[in-house]
Amino acid sequence: MAKPTSKPIATSKPSKLAKKPVVKGDAPASADAVKSEESIEEKAVVKVTTKAKHEGGDDKSEITIEKKLVALYSLQQVDSQVDKIRIIRGELPLEVQDLEDEIAGLETRVDNQIQETLVMEKSIIEKRTSVKDALALIKKYEDQQMNVRNNREYDSLTKEIEYQNLEIQLSEKRAKEFQLSLDLKKEEIENYQKLLQDRENDLEIKRNELEDIIAETEKEESDLLKTSEENKQFIEERLLTAYSRIRKNARNGLAVVQIERDACGGCFNKIPPQHQLDIRMHKKIIVCEYCGRILVDDGIVNEMH
Repeated sequence: MAKPTSKPIATSKPSKLAKKPVVKGDAPASADAVKSEESIEEKAVVKVTTKAKHEGGDDKSEITIEKKLVALYSLQQVDSQVDKIRIIRGELPLEVQDLEDEIAGLETRVDNQIQETLVMEKSIIEKRTSVKDALALIKKYEDQQMNVRNNREYDSLTKEIEYQNLEIQLSEKRAKEFQLSLDLKKEEIENYQKLLQDRENDLEIKRNELEDIIAETEKEESDLLKTSEENKQFIEERLLTAYSRIRKNARNGLAVVQIERDACGGCFNKIPPQHQLDIRMHKKIIVCEYCGRILVDDGIVNEMH
């Protein structure tokens, strides 16, 4: 009787068996083995790609603290120069705006004064017309007195003549008052017009100065802003937000300051020796415990020069 053939015993699991290289002439591997091999290769490619990204500096979190501090200090220096340019230029736009507002106010005032003079001239004409009308009535009443039939009609006409004479006196008085006010208004208008002319000349001078300064500083400011954006690439968003907040709250716009004579370069308060040592180690970003500004040492400053 023939003995049954026994199956070979595997010494390890198939998935853990070492993969042998395929030699020309060998039998092709199974579909599952090929799939497993492709999966391993894909994972290896992903791992290498991810490592290359980190090494290439795309992730800001991989940048060293020292480089971040250098970038922050450089960004502060650039922003300070931009601030100086805008301060020099910033006073002129305010002066120009003030002059424009003053000129607009003077023009409105002159227009109102002119309208008032037109009303006064019209009132003067009306009063003079009233005087002429009253004189015409007086002549009419005097003619009627020559043909009265009794004393009562004569007395009535006399009263009318007296009333018209009073009207003439009142109209002439009002006309003189209006004329006096009109003369004062015209004199006031002339003064405002002279002042307006002076302000317009000042405005033209200030505008020319502003245009010259803008022409001189526009390219410099553009280059500085470009440098500022380049420095921001090395700083993560969280630090940029903190930097912007500190700059906004600081009166002089300084968010990153150097240690000077063992003190903060922003608020001039003394910094403990241990903190100074930590700052020189460049292991973490340290802020002043008094003013909140980011502190850097001489090493960071010297790296920029």
